[in-house]
Amino acid sequence: MFSLSFIDEQSFKTHIQKTLETYYKNQKSVTLKKFNANVVDPIKLLFDKYIYQKSFEDILNTEIYRQRDKSNTNAIGYFHQNIFRYFENCIVPPQGWDIIVEKNGYQIFVEMKNKHNTMNSSSSQKTYIQMQNKILQSPNDYCFLVEAIAPVSRNIPWVCSVNGQSCSNEHIRRVSIDKFYHIVTGIEDAFYQMCMQLPETIAELITETFSDVTQHDTVIEELQDKNKDMLKALYLLAFGTYNGFDQLK
Repeated sequence: MFSLSFIDEQSFKTHIQKTLETYYKNQKSVTLKKFNANVVDPIKLLFDKYIYQKSFEDILNTEIYRQRDKSNTNAIGYFHQNIFRYFENCIVPPQGWDIIVEKNGYQIFVEMKNKHNTMNSSSSQKTYIQMQNKILQSPNDYCFLVEAIAPVSRNIPWVCSVNGQSCSNEHIRRVSIDKFYHIVTGIEDAFYQMCMQLPETIAELITETFSDVTQHDTVIEELQDKNKDMLKALYLLAFGTYNGFDQLK
């Protein structure tokens, strides 16, 4: 039974469907080319092997899982941000701000993060300065840093250190996602309601549309084709053109 009043059932299903499609795409077979797209560091893997007393096969499977999990985290970021395109008075621009909310007489410009601790000091300063510039241009508007996973439920001024100086402005705020749902929908527990509806809709869509799409990863076999010694194969993968490593071939 669908119980949300702030988004229609078909839109909710469409959004979850798109998120699931991304998730399932990430489960497809990982080839060596895909695995090494960002150039895996064999020295890190070597330290991991000895520190955790694991085989290279175990370490590689852990790295494959980590890469998949990073892609899945991006899919959840898509879910949290893009659901607002189905909400009244919300825009999800193709670039720039993550969300723009149209209110009576003012706008809210949103930067959204999955977790409260995902920005380092440099990116925090950059985002805060961007928000300061927006408020200088439009003093009646607001800028929100919305966090899906915040330490606590909150809607507070964002106090940020910019070039060593503490800055705050009532129109630049850190807002947990439950408070943001309340602001957008007018329903205090709207985020809670969405969370309660989510498992039922996910289960329904998976039953109707999706099956197990996990395929056999070929990373280990392709490395063994390079060299039966896994360490040599990893060195050749990353350092094959470096001085001296041609001796491993």
